[in-house]
Formats: sequence, structure tokens, C-alpha cells
Amino acid sequence: MLRVDLNSDLGESYGSYVIGCDEEVLKYISSANIACGWHGGDPVVMEKTVKLAKKNGVSIGAHPSYPDLMGFGRRKMILQTEELKAYTKYQIGALWSFVKSNGLEMVHVKAHGAMYNDAAADYNIARAIAEAIFEIDPNLALMALANSQMITAANDVGLRAISEVFADRAYEDDGSLVSRAVPNSVIHDENVCIQRILQMLKEGTVHAASGKLIKVKSDSICVHGDNPSALQFVQKITEILKLENIEIRSKF
Repeated sequence: MLRVDLNSDLGESYGSYVIGCDEEVLKYISSANIACGWHGGDPVVMEKTVKLAKKNGVSIGAHPSYPDLMGFGRRKMILQTEELKAYTKYQIGALWSFVKSNGLEMVHVKAHGAMYNDAAADYNIARAIAEAIFEIDPNLALMALANSQMITAANDVGLRAISEVFADRAYEDDGSLVSRAVPNSVIHDENVCIQRILQMLKEGTVHAASGKLIKVKSDSICVHGDNPSALQFVQKITEILKLENIEIRSKF
């Protein structure tokens, strides 16, 4: 039987600002990437999201970002290596306190937004993130874009790497994600997304925006929690994967 992890970026509400439908989405996914307060989330939301993940038996990962709450962590920043490492450690530590106090273990780390995209393309950024994670706990895994510099850096540092794919994002020919600033970079047709998931899982390939067929390793599929139709989408993915005899489970 094929198995795949289904992850979502959650816990991104803060204060009186509410985004996503975390409580419902958590009933269907196997891994949660929980915001650590710098692009979304706050201590109360972090605690609540960890407890909900525990209730649903969902693996927990930290979801650090650049310090960019106003821009939802999607704006590029130029940081020194030591800054980036310190920022990553700080956010992992913040979430770790809630995970530990609830009797759980953190499983992985996944960078958010601009930090994720920058690290996917820039080995030095990826290496700084990987080293920060390794120095905290070498048993943590790095969830990262398949075929990216993050996967290379994780392997070089000695971290487990989880290759992540996106059903609802357009790909460039080199396997990177098409910028959100480009029209049609996000795919909204659920049926198209489902077919892409099945292709990635069964054939290990996906079509880039140009039409080129590229190879991808699919350890985990991301469903964006801030998407207004996230719940409907994850329900449909779960239904289709069940029909295809593909098990949704955290494999790490």
C-alpha cells in the first residue's frame, strides 16, 4: 500500500485576527506545521493548536519565518547567517515549550513563506536553517521542497529530509515554485490538484507550468491552511486517496 503524509500550515491566527479553519482541517491531516509568532500565531494560539494536534494524533512541526508579521512572512529579507540561525532557534524554542508541556515531541521543522523559497534556491540560507535545527535536536527532520537546496543542506548536515510537494502550486522547470506574484501560480481547480497528487505519488512526476515533465519525491503533500477552501480540499483529497488505497500517515 502506498503511504503519504498530508501536512498543513496552521496556527496562523493571532489576537483578534482569525485565519483558516484549523480545528476541522486537523481531523484529516497527519502533520501540522505550527506558526511560531513571527508571520502568524501567538502564545495562546500556539497552545491551542498544539492541544488540537494532540487530540487528533497529528505530528507536530515548527513553522518559523522571517520576522514579518505585517507581510505574513512572504517578503524577502537579507539576513546574516548567525541572525538566521538565531531566529530559527528562537522560534523552534517557542513552539517546543508548548509541545513539551503537553507531553509531546516535536517531529520536524518547515520554514514558511519567503524563508522557505529563499532556502529552496540558496544553499547558504538552507544550510543555516539546517544547522540551527541540528544544533537544537539532530533527531528533528527538515520538511522542504523536493529537489531543493534545503534537501541537499539537510543531507549534508545530517538531518532527515522530508521531501514536500504542492498540489495547488505551479512549478518552474527546475522544480522551484512559481512566484505568487505571477498569474496562475496558485491552482484553484480541485480536480486538477487531485490529478496532480495522484501523478506525483504513483509516477513521481509533475508537469511544470511550461508543460515540462519533472521528477519529484513525494514524502508529504502540503494543503495550505490559509486557503478559504482548505477544509473542502483536504476532505476531497482524503476521500480520493482512500479510494485509491493510499494511506495518509506521518511516515517519520
